[in-house]
Amino acid sequence: MILTERELERLGEAVGRTVEPPVVLALRGELGAGKSVLARAVARGAGVEGTLPSPTFNLVFRYEGRDGVPVVHMDLYRLSRPEEVWELGWEELDREPSIVLVEWPERAEALLASDRWDVLLRTVPGDPGLREVELVRVGRPPALVLPGPPGSRRGGREAP
Repeated sequence: MILTERELERLGEAVGRTVEPPVVLALRGELGAGKSVLARAVARGAGVEGTLPSPTFNLVFRYEGRDGVPVVHMDLYRLSRPEEVWELGWEELDREPSIVLVEWPERAEALLASDRWDVLLRTVPGDPGLREVELVRVGRPPALVLPGPPGSRRGGREAP
């Protein structure tokens, strides 16, 4: 999918509104690819209100979403070893159904949930306002419902 920033936000809000927890979204992409934009949109769609800062320096933020569903936003960029995720409360992620958003998941690749969505984000060469988004199902995570009319180039289908 090729999306504008607003369409990326619509995608995230739709995912946050409709996905059945537990779900892990591993957000992959270079700096500036839109990982934090998408994460904030998913959280808003899940019912999180107020300011949603990037967890670059705090590494993890936990929010309460709609119906008390936790939304966990992690940024692993500053980790030097995968084992450092345990200090961020990684073991608690399986204790209750939650929406977990992980930026820079490759920093702890071997520890990621076996059932998850890998969300690949790339800038579009020649147009800094567009992002290419690819959703890759790993294992058996819950389905994602994408916004947009059926058959459009920007979504509108349930991912397999």
